[in-house]
Amino acid sequence: MKNRNLHIRMTEKRYEALKAYAEAKEKTVTQLIEDWVDRLPKLKIDDFSTNPLPNQPNG
Repeated sequence: MKNRNLHIRMTEKRYEALKAYAEAKEKTVTQLIEDWVDRLPKLKIDDFSTNPLPNQPNG
């Protein structure tokens, strides 16, 4: 399986909180994000649409 890079922007305060949480759980930030993604509900391909989800920014 090929790995992909994800670049996100967040405030320094949020990043430090995320990093501290990861350290407390003895995980990397990458592992935390992968764990979160793995908990997302599985969707059928038919469930995808071009319409944004409610309360989500466009684009």
